[in-house]
Amino acid sequence: MTDAAQKRALRNYRLRQAERGIARFEVQALNVDRELIRALARRLADDGPEAMQARTMVQQIVSGDPPHQGGILQALRRSPLVGANLDLDRAREEGRRVDL
Repeated sequence: MTDAAQKRALRNYRLRQAERGIARFEVQALNVDRELIRALARRLADDGPEAMQARTMVQQIVSGDPPHQGGILQALRRSPLVGANLDLDRAREEGRRVDL
């Protein structure tokens, strides 16, 4: 009797996962990478901003394409300080004399 209840619970769990878009699949890898792959799968299943970042990085590594250039410049252009007209000029000083 417990066997049928466990099977039903497992079937219901897998149906709920499928409704979320989570699929079960098997991968083959080195035993030392087991926890790494599980952690990556958990991160990707969350589907948040960290998942998107991880997905992008893994796709770049797997595809073999070089990393995208200009990321820092794009980040600076998105800064909230763009157009704030900050005065970043510093007064020029000669310094002090040091007796050696």
